[in-house]
Amino acid sequence: MSRLPEDIISVLSHVAPIFSARVWPQAQTLLIGALLAPGKRTVSAVLEVMGLGAEPQFQTYHRLLNRCVWSPMAGSQRLLGLLVATFAPTGWIVLGLDDTIERRRGDHIRAKGIYRDPVRSSRHHVVKASGLRWLSLMLLTPMGWADRLWALPFMSVLCPSQRYYTQRGRPAVSLLQRAQSMLRVVARWLPGRRMVVVADSSFAALAFLDAVASYVTVVTRLRLDAALYTPAPPRSAHQVGRPRCKGSRLPALQHHLDDPDTPWQTMTIHRWYGRRRRTVEVYSQTAVWYHTGLPPVPIRWLLIRDPHPTFAPQALLSTHLCLSPRQILTFFMQRWAVETTFEEARAHLGMETQRQWNDRAIARTTPVLLALFSLVTLIAHRWVKKRAQGCHATAWYKKVKPTFADALAGIRKQIWATFSTTQPQDDMVKIPRALFNRLIHTVCYPT
Repeated sequence: MSRLPEDIISVLSHVAPIFSARVWPQAQTLLIGALLAPGKRTVSAVLEVMGLGAEPQFQTYHRLLNRCVWSPMAGSQRLLGLLVATFAPTGWIVLGLDDTIERRRGDHIRAKGIYRDPVRSSRHHVVKASGLRWLSLMLLTPMGWADRLWALPFMSVLCPSQRYYTQRGRPAVSLLQRAQSMLRVVARWLPGRRMVVVADSSFAALAFLDAVASYVTVVTRLRLDAALYTPAPPRSAHQVGRPRCKGSRLPALQHHLDDPDTPWQTMTIHRWYGRRRRTVEVYSQTAVWYHTGLPPVPIRWLLIRDPHPTFAPQALLSTHLCLSPRQILTFFMQRWAVETTFEEARAHLGMETQRQWNDRAIARTTPVLLALFSLVTLIAHRWVKKRAQGCHATAWYKKVKPTFADALAGIRKQIWATFSTTQPQDDMVKIPRALFNRLIHTVCYPT
């Protein structure tokens, strides 16, 4: 392989130690090919774009995914360390947690199931999809050169269907149990750092919140009819029986919405969804959320309503009682970047185009493709510091800030340039015939 630009080498060198010296050249070929391939991210498409379509030992590259010994978890740890050092060296570490469906079919894919498709479904119309469910953790960080917040994946875990466990006679592992394990691992990787996880209402579960509250703060939605209580009164010296876990019942959140005497506080958010300024009214208190048979969880709840009713009132919760209403709302609004990353991975990284059916290959390929989103961002961030990264604009589309598509296109240009053996002169650049044929093949066979 031709020598790559220094910025790409410096980023890839952080993940190289998880592979052996004999396997790393093959892994590097697949990574670079996955960046260059414009369509499907199958191993065959990657080999074609790398000029290895006539490689007789092509099965060697398949074995990298389904047989070779290397740890995706070790790669996640190294990638998280690099992301935190680059984008969040101090202060809060904000993580996004969400699941997505990779639409896949095939009798050999044993971990697939039938799930509600969150992209195609609406509140009144449910669409089911056959595929694989992935749970992903992402670092949420503002990207100044893009003028928006990006969600950078570093750990993605496959969550097999209920049928998968039933066929093997094993107890099922729920989505919340996997999320708990992932957050425990991240807390062990980043000791001493303050972390907040923002998630949707799927993770507003008492058992989950109680299990992770000791090492991470969770900000998520809260039902308006949730049972809230005062803290349990102190236990007397001679009191017998089980200790109380809650105090007296508090009014439901809907009561505060209907009460005209609720002391609402006006708050202006400068970057609401869609980058608009918005004025909302908020009201916040602390309470203990409790349900029979589940552990009590102290929370700070936050009610949000629009003074000009354009959206329905909603409630949020935080397991950190000292967060202010503005902090809770600001943290939660960052969650939308996770959905944007999933869509960008489908559109530009071929997340749903791979065709592996081996269990180990499936468990490795999609996390790597999602991690490529973070690697591309890291490389682009280094180029921006050198003022070497721009955005593609036309006469009919005046783009001011670069997007992920611009970052990926810039990396592709730099990689293709390394394959050339000549330097540009005036208006003409000479390239080898073999490279010209590869470019023509890539353009003519994009999928």
